[in-house]
Amino acid sequence: MKQISDFALENLTVDMDEAGITTVTLDRAAKRNALNAQTVEELIELFGALPRMGARAVVLRAEGDHFCAGLDLVEHHSEDRRPEDFMHLCLRWHEAFNKMEYGGVPIIAALKGAVVGGGLELASAAHIRVADQSTYFALPEGQRGLFTGGGATIRVADLVGKARMIDMMLTGRIYTRDEAMQVGLCQYLVEDSDAKAFEIARAAAENPPLSNFAICSAISHMQNMSALDAAYAESVVAGIVNTQPASRGRLEAFANKTAARVKPK
Repeated sequence: MKQISDFALENLTVDMDEAGITTVTLDRAAKRNALNAQTVEELIELFGALPRMGARAVVLRAEGDHFCAGLDLVEHHSEDRRPEDFMHLCLRWHEAFNKMEYGGVPIIAALKGAVVGGGLELASAAHIRVADQSTYFALPEGQRGLFTGGGATIRVADLVGKARMIDMMLTGRIYTRDEAMQVGLCQYLVEDSDAKAFEIARAAAENPPLSNFAICSAISHMQNMSALDAAYAESVVAGIVNTQPASRGRLEAFANKTAARVKPK
């Protein structure tokens, strides 16, 4: 089985603790963690392997003041890509983000500063987004003569709705703080996004892995199905997950009234 030390990463760092909490850090602070082609390949390699390496939850964070400013426009300009070349690059972005969304391991993104363009596409592939007070969200593709190519039309539109996404792209509208929370760009708004993301990751890692796998893969798959097919798939997944051995003790605790009650604090 592949080990953390086996990865030859230039633009990411990765660490896994004894509980399986894995920290993946974007490490191009001088470029505001913009995604160049090499970084995308590293995301594919890493997130393709982590589910088989015992990762129980992932915190996706960044060095520097910004989470991710999107596509590395300097590289894009200097490469002067042909249309088919850029299409294939976009398909690699989709490969990376699909491995994140459908991989079955909870990914919590700790956001700060710019979450812009492709950076928002990256964040939207995580299962939970935690923003701090410095975080701002934007899709400035229209102003730059571009169009989203990494899944925004799928994931960002799913988060905020088609009309809001079109508005963001046409006008360059920026969402921050409470308004970003209200429209669904993040689920948490805190002072320290790293600390909160790790808190959430530790809580998620206490769930049975099979439950987390279903939550962090099956729901996305079912969203792509017809209602009838999704109902069937949900029944199959529930049949497997809800009868797993790891659930027996938890169900017994509930039956014996020793389990923690679900109630507001």
